[in-house]
Amino acid sequence: MNWLTNFVLPKIRAVVAKKDVPDNLWHKCPNCGQMLFHRDLEASLFVCGSCGHHLRLAPERRLSMLFDDGRYDAIELPKTVLDPLKFRDRKRYTERLKEAQARTGTGRDALVVAHGTVAGLPTVIAVFDFDFMGGSMGIAVGEGLLAAARLAVLQEAALLVVPASGGARMQEGILSLMQMSRTTLAVEMVKEKGLPYLVLLSDPTTGGVSASFAMLGDITLAEPGAVIGFTGARVIEETIREKLPEGFQRAEYLLDHGMVDMVVPRRELRDTLARLLGLLRRPAPPAQVVALRG
Repeated sequence: MNWLTNFVLPKIRAVVAKKDVPDNLWHKCPNCGQMLFHRDLEASLFVCGSCGHHLRLAPERRLSMLFDDGRYDAIELPKTVLDPLKFRDRKRYTERLKEAQARTGTGRDALVVAHGTVAGLPTVIAVFDFDFMGGSMGIAVGEGLLAAARLAVLQEAALLVVPASGGARMQEGILSLMQMSRTTLAVEMVKEKGLPYLVLLSDPTTGGVSASFAMLGDITLAEPGAVIGFTGARVIEETIREKLPEGFQRAEYLLDHGMVDMVVPRRELRDTLARLLGLLRRPAPPAQVVALRG
C-alpha cells in the first residue's frame, strides 16, 4: 500500500493534473476573431496575419519600433494636480487614476515622451497609451505635449506625435478642453522654429484630440483601418438621420477625401518615417545651373 501511495499515485496525479498556462500566450484578433500566438504576433508587429488588422500597441513597444535600434530615452513629464475638480461619479477620480496606473503597471498618465534618432536624425516622439483611461487628454497630457514641443525646439529635432485617444477627459471638465488650445500652441512652437511636425494617427483618434493637435501635422500619416473622427458614427447617424457611407471615419476613407496624406502599414512605417524626415531635414543641394548655348 505504501508503494502505491508513495510512488504510483503521485505519478498518476502528475499526468492528469491541470497545468497552469500563462494568460498571455494567445491573443484574439478583435476584427476577425482569429487566435494569434504571442510570438507570431510580436514577429508581425502586432498585425493579424489572417485579416491584416493592426492591433493596438503599448507606448514602449511603439517607441522601440520607431527609434533606431529600438534605443531611446524617455523623459520625466511635469507633475500636475491630480484631481483639480474633486470629481466623483461612481468612484473618485483619484481612485480611477490609481486603477489605471495599476492596470498599465506604470506610475504615469496616458502619454509617454521620448527622444532619440530616426534614420540618424534627432527626433522627439510622444505616444499615447489607450489602455490608460482610453488615452483621454487631461492636464497631464497637455503638459506632456508642451514638454515634448519644448524638447524638440531645444534639440532642434523633429516632433512626431502618435495619438490613440477617445478625446478630452471628462473628469477634468473645462480644464481638459483647455488642453486643445494649449497643445495647438505647442505645435506652433515647433513650426515657428522651422522644425518638422508629423502625426501618426492610430486607432482610435477621436474627440478633442482629433479637433486639435492631431490634425495639424505638416504630414499626417495613419495606420490601416484606424478610426479617426470627432464624434462617433452612431451619434452622427442619429443626429442627421441618414446612413453614413461604408468605411466612414476609417483611415482609408479619410485618405480618399484629403484628410490624411498617407496610410502606412506598420511594417513599412519606420522606413517611411526615415524617408520623410530625410526629405524634410536633409534637403537636396540646388541643381547645377547650366548655361544655354546661343
